[in-house]
Amino acid sequence: DSKMPLLSVPKEVAVGTAMLGVAFATGMLAGKRRPPTPATHTETGMIGKNSPIRQYILDHSLREHPILKKLRLLTADHPWGRMMVSCEQAQLMANLVKLIKAKKVIEIGVFTGYNALNMALVLPDNGRVIACDINEDYAKIGKPLWKEAGVEHKIDLRIKPAIQTLDELLANGEAETFDFAFIDADKESYNEYYEKCLRLIKKGGIIAIDNVFWNGKVLKPRKDDLAAQSIHRLNEKILRDARVNISMLPMGDGVTLAFKL
Repeated sequence: DSKMPLLSVPKEVAVGTAMLGVAFATGMLAGKRRPPTPATHTETGMIGKNSPIRQYILDHSLREHPILKKLRLLTADHPWGRMMVSCEQAQLMANLVKLIKAKKVIEIGVFTGYNALNMALVLPDNGRVIACDINEDYAKIGKPLWKEAGVEHKIDLRIKPAIQTLDELLANGEAETFDFAFIDADKESYNEYYEKCLRLIKKGGIIAIDNVFWNGKVLKPRKDDLAAQSIHRLNEKILRDARVNISMLPMGDGVTLAFKL
């Protein structure tokens, strides 16, 4: 079996983690939290790409399938390589997919298919990633590696506007049949993607939304920056959205996890 083992959390670790959370909260209330070290953070409060802390995270947590690594290095050489989801974030997505025993996944924005491959590797043999993109040229970089990893049959690549694919899935009666969705495409359409995914995802499913910091531009979106405005509006909306529980994580360019209630 070429698949790498994924983390499983023993009960005692989970309980210990919960206790640590309580201890941390108590420390916060008592005003005992140590100030962050500015050297390891960017101006947006994230751990910078070249930070020694980020390198430590990768050195001590990244379990990358050899074919995933091959695709990551291929993508890094691409002029638009920076569009790829961060590898530690993709690993978290795969772990979540495995945790909830997902079978049906939607990905909006495929690029070279690193994240799609990561999720396909942990899906059961009859699992599917409906992978939405408008540019097949990028996906062609990843396709041979999907095949090499033996998961090509799990990735259903649909080259057309994602809204069209989502509408087709809804029209086919697939509402509330998906377990997980990952949104990482044109930012101006984020709200529409979120709403349609919310209809397609079952209760207990997860929607992950990438780039919710937009390189810090959401802090004060400029009037002419439609992408930053769109993301900021969605961030504010999801905060008050009673249909989901949420966690916004300072990972990559920021990712929000919305758990459908």
